[in-house]
Amino acid sequence: MITDDEAGFDAFVTARGAALSRTAYLLTGDHHLAQDLVQAALLQAAKHWRRIHTSPEAYVRRAMYHQNISWWRRRRLVETPLLSHDGAARLADTDLRLTLDEALARLTAKQRTVLVLRFYEDLTEVETARALGITAGTVKSTTRQALSRLRTLAPELAELIGADA
Repeated sequence: MITDDEAGFDAFVTARGAALSRTAYLLTGDHHLAQDLVQAALLQAAKHWRRIHTSPEAYVRRAMYHQNISWWRRRRLVETPLLSHDGAARLADTDLRLTLDEALARLTAKQRTVLVLRFYEDLTEVETARALGITAGTVKSTTRQALSRLRTLAPELAELIGADA
């Protein structure tokens, strides 16, 4: 027999699973790591469902950010994820998508995470700092460094990144 808690958790995963997976992919740059990241965050959410059931998305996203930080702190070696192009074919400008994927893959995990939170999740500097457990100044400098590196790595993205962003 399925309890109300289980039904609520299942409904949340069904409704928000795809959005969480997209964010996880942007954080990790790898479909398999993204799946692992979502799974780890949902496992934590399931354990604490009674406490978080009223606003689970914020809890799960924060768990994903923290888990991703833990992973990149553990592996100090620079890893270049294999890019999967299965979703890129659906986009109108495949070349732009591939260029962006390759450029993001060459950023550090911290830089990539900050950019995802700032520009994909549309968090403020303060919200990003709070989510990552760092200062707003660190968010600002990491954003500046990451955008500068993107401009160098992929000058063809200048219009997307902006000249002074």
